[in-house]
Amino acid sequence: MSQEQSPYNPLQGMVIMAGAMVVLPAMDAIAKYMATFEAMSPGQVTFYRFFFQVACTLPILLAVFRWKALSAKRPWMNLLRGALHGAASLLFFVAVKYMPLADVFAIYFVEPFMLTALSALFLGDKVGWRRWAAIVVGFAGAMIVIQPSYEIFGLKALLPVLCAFLFSLYLFLNRAIGEADSPLTMQTLAGIGGMLFMGATLLGGNALSMPDFEMSLPSSVLGLVLLLVLGTISGYAHMLIVRAFRLAPLSLLAPFQYFEIISATVLGYVVFNDFPNFSKWIGIFIIVASGLFIIWRERVQSRSLKSSQTPA
Repeated sequence: MSQEQSPYNPLQGMVIMAGAMVVLPAMDAIAKYMATFEAMSPGQVTFYRFFFQVACTLPILLAVFRWKALSAKRPWMNLLRGALHGAASLLFFVAVKYMPLADVFAIYFVEPFMLTALSALFLGDKVGWRRWAAIVVGFAGAMIVIQPSYEIFGLKALLPVLCAFLFSLYLFLNRAIGEADSPLTMQTLAGIGGMLFMGATLLGGNALSMPDFEMSLPSSVLGLVLLLVLGTISGYAHMLIVRAFRLAPLSLLAPFQYFEIISATVLGYVVFNDFPNFSKWIGIFIIVASGLFIIWRERVQSRSLKSSQTPA
């Protein structure tokens, strides 16, 4: 029996994508709250993020799809994706412990530039001088945000850049794997891979007495509830994103990623009284404008390629 095809519905896809992007920063706000008010290390929070993600989604997946959900043609590649996602999440959660949410998100959004560069260098994608120029300008915008943060937080201000690089590798593997496995199987195994990676990393960091890897249990009922919410958001929000990508093309949905900066800024101000200053807003504007330009150029190139391939 063939799988039911999702209808093409760009409007519904955009609504789902926008909703997911607005909700996702709540996950990072919870991580910052746990580090700030519950004294839980970022390493421990990251482990719980994947543990509760798997705990919330795996039983439902197995009930619906039985063991087919875990049957993968490339299991080790999917576990590696999970490890990369786990490492990226760890760096992000360490960064938000020390830095304002909006700053971390703004710096992190150099990720589309890195992914474009990786695709050009290793997959042979054609990237013209306009997009290379946008990449350079985007990195310049990130430097505007990083510079004052670096003066306050030191090398920790560079963590979102390294996080963006690891996440771009994670997305690069998504493309390299292709359609060998279903999105459901890929996400399930990636969650397990992230949990295993973070379990080993947490044990090692705790053994070395590193404060950002201190092991602990939730110290309050609120903390436990927030960790459950964290895992639920991480599992189901990404499922919504997969659904959105089946309803609308990537080029149409990609700009909605920048909704995360808006949501993160609001949460940072309401919960932690953090708000970017004027110079950081300039950097954020440059990053967003450069990213949107790259997305626009990709749409133009895609349309041009389709037109050239259409028989006369």
